[in-house]
Amino acid sequence: MRSSVPFLEPLLGGLWWTVGAIALSAGLGTVVLAAGIGVTGGLIVALRSRYGNGAPLPRGGRGRLIRIGFVVVVLCAAAGPLLGLVDLGELAVPVACAVTGFGLFPLASLLDDRTLLAAGGALLVLAATGALLALDSAGALLPQGVVGMAAGAVLWLAGAKRSGLLAEARTRRL
Repeated sequence: MRSSVPFLEPLLGGLWWTVGAIALSAGLGTVVLAAGIGVTGGLIVALRSRYGNGAPLPRGGRGRLIRIGFVVVVLCAAAGPLLGLVDLGELAVPVACAVTGFGLFPLASLLDDRTLLAAGGALLVLAATGALLALDSAGALLPQGVVGMAAGAVLWLAGAKRSGLLAEARTRRL
């Protein structure tokens, strides 16, 4: 069975991992970022060899996917400056994580897969945790680093689950 939009979660996971790695110091951040790029690349290569470009979306699906993506990108980009106006700029990454999580809910119905609902819920929990950490600590390590890297890992796992890579790995192990 071919998966529609098989590279969605790995690319989003790589993006969120990058957001988290930026909060680390230069040396460690570079190593962590390189590891994340490696995981993203490995997932994309594995998915490309199995699915090619993926199954076609249902009628009108491409437009809906683009609209959802556009709304998520605009809201995430607006979160930082708008929260900075009210002296809550440290909440930008947790809010962007929540927006990404909410964006996965309509994608679950579009792609007909409940894995995205679980990933969206996990991103909302990470966003709430990140907001609490941001309001209770100084610096970007906790709200940006932890939320970003954890969101990346959640999205990578969701992509591996949705595409069948986890099931394949489980059967090989047994």
